[in-house]
Amino acid sequence: MSEAQSIGALWRGWRDVLDRLGFATAALDAKLLTGHALGLDALGLALRERDAVPAEAVTRVAELLQRRMSGESVARIIGEKDFFGLTFGLNAATLEPRPDTELLVELALERLPQGGRLLDLGTGTGCIPISILASRADATGLATDLSAEALAMARANATRHGVEDRLAFAQGSWFAALAFAPPAGRSAEKFDLILSNPPYITSAVVETLAPEVKDFDPRLALDGGPDGLAPYRVIAAEAAHFLRPGGWVMVEIGHDQGASVPALLAQQGFGEIGVHKDLNGLDRVVVAHHLGDN
Repeated sequence: MSEAQSIGALWRGWRDVLDRLGFATAALDAKLLTGHALGLDALGLALRERDAVPAEAVTRVAELLQRRMSGESVARIIGEKDFFGLTFGLNAATLEPRPDTELLVELALERLPQGGRLLDLGTGTGCIPISILASRADATGLATDLSAEALAMARANATRHGVEDRLAFAQGSWFAALAFAPPAGRSAEKFDLILSNPPYITSAVVETLAPEVKDFDPRLALDGGPDGLAPYRVIAAEAAHFLRPGGWVMVEIGHDQGASVPALLAQQGFGEIGVHKDLNGLDRVVVAHHLGDN
């Protein structure tokens, strides 16, 4: 009988396989997936490098690494992703929270008044409103999504992070979801902030994206229509009806939408429109002030 493989040898072997296949994060991917299969965090993996791995565990690791080689991301395989210092569960109906979106959370926290209320459109995992409410115990919010499966995950994440009593959920397309939010007739409610990280990739470009995005992220959360601006037209046209005077709209955008999205908001009477860049120096978040009284 051959000697059992050690944990260290196992993950390093898979690291070498991923490296040969051109994965830029081969070592990290191999460590994370090996640790996940064995129920070990990074420290546990390091401390037990020389421990032998049972045959069934070797098989589990291989299955996870095969999924990675097919293009599925580590976060999707593990089923969760860190964002703004918190960990969020994922499912097939949700996008992975991405670091660029943390800028939207930071800007929202700067502008949310004491006791403020926010609306997050197309919430996915709920990472945006949950991160804000976890940082602001005085705030409340409503999160919407067209997908019931996404809302189920967002609810679970809200409970995970202790904000379930301050974050309500409603299913539907953009602002239409508010008509179904409890209690009945909530569509007349006003918010201090309206937030969204909507689909903004043009339909033709979606098919050209990296496999881990194109093949595993939900198309509903990627495709922004023929010009990538369809969701922004809805938000720009309707947001003022749901904002308190002095409220703000804040949306994440694609790197090439720093002129088009502000133009849509300006056409609807919003002022003090600003475009904020992410850590890579790319246009990422547009903010716009509502000064009307409707």
